[in-house]
Amino acid sequence: MNEIIVKLPDGSERILKEGASIYDLAASIGTGLAKAAIAGKIDGHLVDLNAKLKNGATAEIVTEKSPEALEIIRHSTSHLMAQAVKALFPQAKVTIGPAIETGFYYDFDLDRAFTPEDLEKIEAKMRELAKANLKIERQELSSTDAIALFKKMGEDYKVELIEDLGADSVSLYTQGDFTDLCRGPHLPSTSYCKAFKLTSIAGAYWRGDEKRAMLQRVYGTAFGDKKELDAYLARIEEAKKRDHRKLGRELDLFSFSDEVGAGLVIWHPKGGMLRTVLEDFERKEHIKRGYDIVLGPQILKTELWQRSGHYENYRENMYFTTVDEQGYGVKPMNCLSHMMIYKSQLRSYRDLPLRFFELGMVHRHERAGVLHGLLRVRGFTQDDAHILCTPDQLDAEIKGVLSFVKDVMGIFGFDYEMELSTRPEKSIGSDEAWEMATSALLSALKDSGRDFEINEGDGAFYGPKIDIKLRDALDRRWQCATIQCDFTLPERFDLTYVDADGERKRPVMVHRVILGAIERFIGVLIEHFAGNFPTWLSPVQAIVLTVTDNQIPYAQAAFDTLRAAGIRVQKDFRNEKLGFKIREAQLQKVPYMLVVGDKEVESGLLAPRYRDGKNLEGMTPEQFVSFIESEVKAFR
Repeated sequence: MNEIIVKLPDGSERILKEGASIYDLAASIGTGLAKAAIAGKIDGHLVDLNAKLKNGATAEIVTEKSPEALEIIRHSTSHLMAQAVKALFPQAKVTIGPAIETGFYYDFDLDRAFTPEDLEKIEAKMRELAKANLKIERQELSSTDAIALFKKMGEDYKVELIEDLGADSVSLYTQGDFTDLCRGPHLPSTSYCKAFKLTSIAGAYWRGDEKRAMLQRVYGTAFGDKKELDAYLARIEEAKKRDHRKLGRELDLFSFSDEVGAGLVIWHPKGGMLRTVLEDFERKEHIKRGYDIVLGPQILKTELWQRSGHYENYRENMYFTTVDEQGYGVKPMNCLSHMMIYKSQLRSYRDLPLRFFELGMVHRHERAGVLHGLLRVRGFTQDDAHILCTPDQLDAEIKGVLSFVKDVMGIFGFDYEMELSTRPEKSIGSDEAWEMATSALLSALKDSGRDFEINEGDGAFYGPKIDIKLRDALDRRWQCATIQCDFTLPERFDLTYVDADGERKRPVMVHRVILGAIERFIGVLIEHFAGNFPTWLSPVQAIVLTVTDNQIPYAQAAFDTLRAAGIRVQKDFRNEKLGFKIREAQLQKVPYMLVVGDKEVESGLLAPRYRDGKNLEGMTPEQFVSFIESEVKAFR
């Protein structure tokens, strides 16, 4: 039999028999590696463990510890779930079931709703199928034969997918009596699915189209071992406790109402105070960095949105109205008004850069199915700014925004990741403009010294962007800050400045947010801090508690002193036991409880108690004011 030479990632080579597979390669290296192998790579492409090797190929063994392993495990577990559903509910039709960041899901068309009890049955069936150690086998079929097969099986959704692919052939995977359309790769057998859990049920339109069938989406997660799964499930339980919707109700921060409208937030007094503190912080930080505060109208003529390209590329996300037979668009972003401010007078190169900042309320049409508390709403406020500068100033301005992000995220205690999102398929502007904008962002990212990823095709329709994803206390990623570089809108709106040579030149526009949507950022903050906001940010910083009615006059005087000094303070003088009052204040996450008993009245002090139960030394009201002011100044 002929032999082949296969290259390994370390540069070494292995000689194998012709027809050898990835598994054979692993076995030739060692029995331990063969046992640990779940898939492989051939010339950089992921393949099944039984994929055949060719002479001269570069091959790599994928084990459960490899970066690619988790997606393969989760995708295979998704198929295992679909097999279990078909076994329990033969009338169900299968659609798609990808791996996702937190696990996997599979969408089903079933004439009855899944219940939590059904999830338990499905999971039990999955364990039975995993224990059966069913071999997972790949086969290539012509699209014609695959369509005939799925038509015979009554799987209409698979037929549609194959027809839309328009390929000559497709790959199928079979395990036991279950066959699915899939590119793969997959685990060698069902027994490799060892640690999984079904987590929830949701609705989802077929292919995301509201006009298509509503399907049932079953979510789950899977890991290489039970220890990882248990750790993840513990994080999920902690996330439930931190859910901003739950804490928002308990802390009386905000609410939603069907009478008002879906995705529209109603801020209660404490939530309004939290927003005010956050927005005041933003204004001060922007003024320090040379931004001018501006404000634009909520609606602008439709013609402006047509000129900007929003009408053509973004109108499905916008709301429109007519006033005096004139069409208007409710703004989904603030850039148009800022450009009109720029155009209001002749600009010189000496005026640039100009940095316009607006805490602008915007509205975007989000499908009802994706609305999610504060994290996905229809009306929200962006900490939006637009920098207009010369091309020579662009690098410094982008780096200035990156520095701004670093400073602010440090204050809130967030680490973050960055990615460069490039030109999408639906876009405006010339190739040259996109190239200049992308190069400018890429150069600034490289100079930042931080790692970043490239996110192909996910830029804004008018320019590429840097997306900044912060990591919270549970190591979840949240998209907040973004920096977009735009050569196109200044062209469309004929923005110019007079250069040193007396010629009219075109400025560059940088669109950027630091926190992003205030609503979304507050939702992230609530979950990050579990409602235990630092003192500087807390809507209520202290509460004065009396032991008996005898202390009310002194407690009221202390309360008045604190409030007059700007401390956000409440009082609880009810005729209730002190322990009960302290417990309620702790549940409301108030940083400091100021206990007033007979001893405090006699000494002219307050007895501060931190929300975790720690007692501080007695302080006069004036000393406590200084104490809080020092915490606020240090953003603690």
